[in-house]
Amino acid sequence: MKRHCYFVYILTNKHKNVLYTGVSSDMKDRLIKHISGEIKGFTSKYNCHFLVYYETYKYISDAIKREKQIKSWSRKKKEELINSKNPEWKLLNDEFL
Repeated sequence: MKRHCYFVYILTNKHKNVLYTGVSSDMKDRLIKHISGEIKGFTSKYNCHFLVYYETYKYISDAIKREKQIKSWSRKKKEELINSKNPEWKLLNDEFL
């Protein structure tokens, strides 16, 4: 039986001055689509191609709830979350690509 894994993630641009929060069941595919510009909207407009944070969940309902929670936060609180696991803001794309 296949085990499901859902991701809540935060992307940024090369200047690290824009943050985007999303959810996906396939992080590799989602990153490829963000980088290629296939996903139109905020991430393509602001070139958010760099993964700086992610969490994993077994259930999609939990992942969606967490995504909504993070999206409601201030920029400062999102930065604190990123800093808690990735204080140097290393780009994490290679973990999936």
